[in-house]
Amino acid sequence: MTRTCTPRTFTDPSVLAGIAAGASWADPEMDPTRIDWTARRSVAAIPFPLVDGRPVNPYAPTGVRYGRNMLGHWGEQRCADAIVTAADPDGWRWLLMVERADGHGFAVPGGYVDPGEDPTHAAFRELAEETGLIATHTAPWAKTLPARYVPDPRASDEAWMVTTPVRVDLGHGWRVLPDVVGRDDARRAVWVPAVDYDCVVRHLTEVYAGQVFPAHRDLLADVLDTHQAG
Repeated sequence: MTRTCTPRTFTDPSVLAGIAAGASWADPEMDPTRIDWTARRSVAAIPFPLVDGRPVNPYAPTGVRYGRNMLGHWGEQRCADAIVTAADPDGWRWLLMVERADGHGFAVPGGYVDPGEDPTHAAFRELAEETGLIATHTAPWAKTLPARYVPDPRASDEAWMVTTPVRVDLGHGWRVLPDVVGRDDARRAVWVPAVDYDCVVRHLTEVYAGQVFPAHRDLLADVLDTHQAG
């Protein structure tokens, strides 16, 4: 006897509530086949296919075939993340992280790129909004990395996240790290020792009983273990 699995369909009630409230992050259209995908695909950072007029995550499957899971948009959502590090006089590297208010763990400051906004500017805007740390994107220690897909646990096969990481190295010799405080949708902002990615994981576990936001695990491992602070 052959069993067939029905593809899972799910859109979280919070998305429907966002639509009802007119939230900017929630696409009001319930049927993705009615969206002009020519326009959206033309500006996508990572090309993606359509199947029967519906967007398909280029890194599917996610476990949710139809619907938006916990994300408000259809298709690709552009984000930007600020990966900010600083080193003390002993050369010990520290990483700025925020605890997410949604319970998904600790992440680097970041968020949605507004329509027409430059992703690099968005990263610095989110950095200021979530931590109070104001930096300038024109500084020589700021480097915008290529856009990349991130495995957000809130995604589906029809709604996913692509981020533009911005590497911000504040340099060496910090006896006292810059003051930061959790704002906006961040419960708190903290500096975490970051000799490498495993160091970050251990510190979050031992000090905060926390974990790295799943969407940022591969990203941080790549940046911290490959692009060492100079």
